[in-house]
Amino acid sequence: MSVNARALTRLLLNERSSLMRLVQRIVGDMTAAEDVTQSLWLRVQRVNDHPPILNKRAYLFRLAANLARDQARSDRRQNGLFDHGPLPEEIADDTPLADRQLLDREALDQLQQGLAELSPRCREIVYLRRMENLSAAEIAQRLGISRQMVTRYIAQAMEHCLNRVTGDA
Repeated sequence: MSVNARALTRLLLNERSSLMRLVQRIVGDMTAAEDVTQSLWLRVQRVNDHPPILNKRAYLFRLAANLARDQARSDRRQNGLFDHGPLPEEIADDTPLADRQLLDREALDQLQQGLAELSPRCREIVYLRRMENLSAAEIAQRLGISRQMVTRYIAQAMEHCLNRVTGDA
């Protein structure tokens, strides 16, 4: 065993509690910190005398921190391989229940019927506003009517369709 290795081993034994706190802070749990400290001891045993280590304490703590960071990275990578979210049986089914689907279908049918009952001009304005995303000013310019008239047509169409869907018609 080299002179550096003997000195680092003695230092590791003397500073074990401080090294454990440092490593635990980096890796996050005591079991992993113990594993890293064991790896540190093995690593210290292989240290040569060339080049000589001038500040052995700093070297030991740097080596411990580097091993701990490597372990933390490895743990994150390994956890990422197996963590793909909830298992299929844990995923909630967001498909509406049959009765909700039926009610939605009926409301959609009522809305389509309400749109069909609108005057051709009113239906055209609703189409331009909702499907082509034109502003009231753009619709007014395209159809040659006032912006206020466009707003009235849209309000009239919304009221008629709402009454149709809610059954107030």
